[in-house]
Amino acid sequence: MVCRFKKGQRLFFSASCQKFLPFFSDLRVRFHEEAAITELCKQKNFREAISAFTSLKSRKLRRSTYSQLCIACANLKSLRHGRLVHQHLSCTSNTAPDVILHNHILNMYGKCGAMDEARQLFDEMPERNLVSWTSMISGYSQNFREIEAVEFFIEMLRSGFFPDQFSLGSVVRSCSGLSDAELGRQLHSYAIKLDYGSDLIVENTFVNMYSNSDRIDEAFAVFQRIAEKDLISWGSMISGFSQHGHDLEALYLFREMIGEGSCQPNQFHFGSVFNSCGSLNLLEYGKQLHSLCIKFGHGKDAFAGCSLSEMYAQCGRLDFTKMTFYHVEFPDIVSWNSVIGAFSRGGLLDESLRFFSKMRLSGLNPDNITIRWLLSACTSPQYLFQGQTLHSYTLKMTFARNTAICNSLLNMYAKCSDLNTVSYLFEDMESNQDTVSWNTVLTACLQHQQPEEVFQLSRQMQSLEIEFDHITLNSVLSASADLSCLEIGSQVHGIAFKAGFEEMLMVRNCLIHMYARCGNIDDARKLFELTGSDCDVFSWSSLIVGYAQSGCGSESLQLFEQMQSFMIKPNHVTFLGVLTACSHMGLVDEGLYYYNSMISIYAISPTREHCSCIVDLLARSGRLMEAENFIQNMPIEPDLKMWKSLLAACRAQNNTDIGKRAAEYVISEDPTDSSAYILLCNIYASSGCWEDAANIRKLMKSYGVKKSPGKSWIEIKGEMSVFIAEDRKHSQTEDIYGMLEVLDFDMRTAEHEKEKMQMPF
Repeated sequence: MVCRFKKGQRLFFSASCQKFLPFFSDLRVRFHEEAAITELCKQKNFREAISAFTSLKSRKLRRSTYSQLCIACANLKSLRHGRLVHQHLSCTSNTAPDVILHNHILNMYGKCGAMDEARQLFDEMPERNLVSWTSMISGYSQNFREIEAVEFFIEMLRSGFFPDQFSLGSVVRSCSGLSDAELGRQLHSYAIKLDYGSDLIVENTFVNMYSNSDRIDEAFAVFQRIAEKDLISWGSMISGFSQHGHDLEALYLFREMIGEGSCQPNQFHFGSVFNSCGSLNLLEYGKQLHSLCIKFGHGKDAFAGCSLSEMYAQCGRLDFTKMTFYHVEFPDIVSWNSVIGAFSRGGLLDESLRFFSKMRLSGLNPDNITIRWLLSACTSPQYLFQGQTLHSYTLKMTFARNTAICNSLLNMYAKCSDLNTVSYLFEDMESNQDTVSWNTVLTACLQHQQPEEVFQLSRQMQSLEIEFDHITLNSVLSASADLSCLEIGSQVHGIAFKAGFEEMLMVRNCLIHMYARCGNIDDARKLFELTGSDCDVFSWSSLIVGYAQSGCGSESLQLFEQMQSFMIKPNHVTFLGVLTACSHMGLVDEGLYYYNSMISIYAISPTREHCSCIVDLLARSGRLMEAENFIQNMPIEPDLKMWKSLLAACRAQNNTDIGKRAAEYVISEDPTDSSAYILLCNIYASSGCWEDAANIRKLMKSYGVKKSPGKSWIEIKGEMSVFIAEDRKHSQTEDIYGMLEVLDFDMRTAEHEKEKMQMPF
């Protein structure tokens, strides 16, 4: 073959060369196509690069092109296209990829979450270097497989490879995910030994690890030793302070960063400080930071805007929450959920539903968090229709099998409907039940005054080998307190101790409450003293109420004074115990003083329970006129319990006028209440008004009202036995009445012996 050409003339081929022209043409096209893919990847136009790759015919590419395509798939997190690239390489290449290309494929699989495929490739690699090991460790860490990341790091060390700052950073991030501060400390020492202790990447990772492990002091110590802090250093420390309740420290550190001027804050820094302002309710400071956020160009950012909306909602400014949301340029699902959640927490369901409709119109589909926020706003029977509508929507959108959504539905029906609906839904979700589901039903039983059902369900949980958590234990302890079942409460105490939940303040408070309600005030006090300085207002209040209900009024008031000396602010339950103690001890003036101080000093609005205590206090002391005036002028609508308390006091003191007015109110509100008729009838009889007493009995008969029989119950070996006055239907009736006769005989004998001892010779 001879190729001839002359200077200044176009290239031409002899006749024998003409058959190679298609080959050269195809080579030129392939070169341009491959160069285009590489250039698109370098310009980070990854989607266009992948699209160009998929349009290629099955032919071999250069290794550098495969590497660039792996980078594109990793950035897009497109496992499907990553597999196509790997398959294309395997099918078209006659030579095995080198270690560099293998590392790119490993990194791609890690970024796409396919760690099993990455491990298979790693095991097949003929040659590995430090980057190979680091890619695997990083992949496991990024995909929340922290234990495997740590194990792989140890295997790397055993293989003779020494880690660099990147592999160290990846394994330390795994310690952060595991909240294993001790392993993190060992790695910290190892990093210092390898002279990586002052590397910025490693230092930033340790700051984040210590923060996530709740070792905020150690995180700050590492942070302070960083010579040249970057955005990640500042952001990790500010975020750590904010997430662990050190909100003032987060704000001070942010101000220090601004003051230094070496780093310009980004949207993540602002997100952390907005959260801190919301937690501290610093509205004005939050407004200043809002202005600063706009100044730095992050006013329209979705992340900063989401945190800002949360901050305004926590500060009670939902109008600002709405305004801030509308300034976000491209709100994502998190932003929508944030504003929907803000109005749901505020009890504004209609506003939440309006935002929900707007979100759907914008083209975004709700996730399970959206639905859960909306369901959480359905808090009373008046919202049952909206809750049922949302339930229908979950069925339509196939959310109904999501366990978290089902639990939210259970909670919604518990608040808006009856217990039967909750039970039906709970049985329907049998395959999706978890501990939260059981706890929700237990709480619903308590809300609907069905403590016996709590015991039955807890036994069922034990039979199904479902582990109790602290919420389960609290529910069973509350039921034990409601029914004064000391035996069951003590058994639950043993379970809590064995499972290690007794040290939790919430569980310990519930134990104190249970023992106090069951009359075992000594054990309640022992637990209280064991809690020591960790006692909060609930611990103090439970014991104060327990002493008051056990008739130990002076101890209750002494404990209240001691609580104030520890600068613990009382709540409405605390004052309920104090007023009960005053009522039992007849301390009228002291009770009125505490009631007035509750309103004027502590700004606690009185509830019906507080007002009932005052009525009982005044009525017991014979100040019936004051009690009646208090009921008529109290800040909230009186209930039947108050009038019945006043009526009982009128019966004891034979006050016909006030007793008649109290009885008339009770009967007008509830004509079937037998106690009002009986008490009024007794008042008339004691006053000699037999005709009026007879009229009351006729009125009872005309309304078909019968005197409710007395009821009592006792628990023996886990079984509850209920007794009604003059009831002989119990299976052990003969034994019971036989024992009563024996007791009656013994009591009469003892009384006779006592009288005999007192007779003079």
